[in-house]
Amino acid sequence: MKKHIADLPDFDMAQQLKSEEDIAAYITMVIEDGDAAELAHALGVAAKARGMSEVAKSTGITREALYKALKPNAKPRFDTINKVCAALGVRLVARPTQSQ
Repeated sequence: MKKHIADLPDFDMAQQLKSEEDIAAYITMVIEDGDAAELAHALGVAAKARGMSEVAKSTGITREALYKALKPNAKPRFDTINKVCAALGVRLVARPTQSQ
């Protein structure tokens, strides 16, 4: 029986994010790409992996507002990003771009 690409299951990144280390590596990779809209989406994927209701409860932001703030091409406020990161058990870190 011949298989087709359409027969493959959909890939869901949220299923791959099983720990804070996984989430931190994923978010770091997205940040390094430099696309703010993709960062919002990646935080949404990580929140889905953790459980959107749990993240909403931890942040004090409604689930609906989180879905809206973390959808692709959204522009969430920094305090929203910070709250979501804290709820996910990760934090954003600045480091030098070049060693001196």
